[in-house]
Amino acid sequence: MPRFAILAIGSFDYLLNKTGNMLIRYRPKEVVAVIDPEKSGKTADEIIGIGGSLPVVASFQDAEKYQPDTLVIGSAPPGGVIDDQTRKELLAAIDAGCHIISGMHVFLSDDDELQDRAMQKNISITDLRRPPSPPHFPKGTWQDRKVPVLLVVGTDCDSGKMTTAWEITQRLRSHGKKVNFIGTGQTGILLGGSGVAVDAVVADFMAGEMEYLIDKACDGADLVVVEGQGSINNYAYSGVTMGLLHGCMPEFLVMSHDPIRHMDVLDCPLPDIKDLIQIHLDLMKPFRDTRFLGMNLLTFTLSEQDAVDTIKEYERKYNLPATDLVRFGDRELINAIATVLM
Repeated sequence: MPRFAILAIGSFDYLLNKTGNMLIRYRPKEVVAVIDPEKSGKTADEIIGIGGSLPVVASFQDAEKYQPDTLVIGSAPPGGVIDDQTRKELLAAIDAGCHIISGMHVFLSDDDELQDRAMQKNISITDLRRPPSPPHFPKGTWQDRKVPVLLVVGTDCDSGKMTTAWEITQRLRSHGKKVNFIGTGQTGILLGGSGVAVDAVVADFMAGEMEYLIDKACDGADLVVVEGQGSINNYAYSGVTMGLLHGCMPEFLVMSHDPIRHMDVLDCPLPDIKDLIQIHLDLMKPFRDTRFLGMNLLTFTLSEQDAVDTIKEYERKYNLPATDLVRFGDRELINAIATVLM
């Protein structure tokens, strides 16, 4: 079992530390410390509401007493550039014999100083966002595919697509379904053990990479669940969403949404969800009759009663089963997905 220390300098909160937070939520026994000098002395539970007494420390030196063997960069800032403080912590971890796992856009294994030091210490640097080489071209194998694919899409970035996809996967498995998961970002790859960081793939190859991964994942499966990225209505990140949509050619879709959000991360108004659902279906019409099976809502900012009322309102308004999988469990969403697999 690995022993992760999560590097989250100035970013250990509910939203920015996405990769680290998912490790804390879904692989808690493997995380031994979080490094964030701005919040040192606190616990994970005090800051993000999960993780119990997991300690937050100021530096890797302070984390060493918890005996980590792997340092994971918990957040991926835009552009992925490492600053001097991050470099200092990475070098300290390498000198202590820790492996490095990064989801940054800049590949740490291409950094001469870090790579030379890693080779001296005989440790590995893993860049989760490094795309496959050589790339894969689409062949249209989806036309003969026998195993259905479910793609999670969202109304915006940071709307819970990875969490939704992983929760669906785990819950269907607990119901006895053989479900394979494909990660499409650094967090999903780290949790699931396979996938491709689609935002690092040249646009011409996105569909081919997804087709290739799905073809492999179909073996022995009842369903393949694919983590979504971006959103079709976000002008900065719609390209990855389109690449996933047409690369996966999904039979089924699930929408992930933050119900208190009315503007996207770029301060553009969110479209009505009914319109957004129709946009996705229209984009799939030339290829197949894709169906939405339900919605997963992020209700962590709402009181329990407001969250329940919101879920019921969305079910009535959009005629789809809805829940907050983390907070309220399956409700009717997982049953709706399981039913179409019978």
